[in-house]
Amino acid sequence: MDSRETERLKWRSRRGLLELDIVLARFWEECGEDLDDSDARRLATLLAMPDKDLFDLVMGRQDCPDPALQPLLQRLKAA
Repeated sequence: MDSRETERLKWRSRRGLLELDIVLARFWEECGEDLDDSDARRLATLLAMPDKDLFDLVMGRQDCPDPALQPLLQRLKAA
């Protein structure tokens, strides 16, 4: 993944929900350097969700609609 795409994803990770901002900031600190292109596409899919839906996924209040997103979602939960 190129640095421009990384910066775009980091920018899109800034959310209106403080709790989600904290989760995503920790994710970037711990896992950001390890993202490959497929992870970046999955993260972009998650970041396209409304804040509440994404937060519910991260908190486990809602089931992940796409099994392909599950590994990245687990990394977000662990961060």
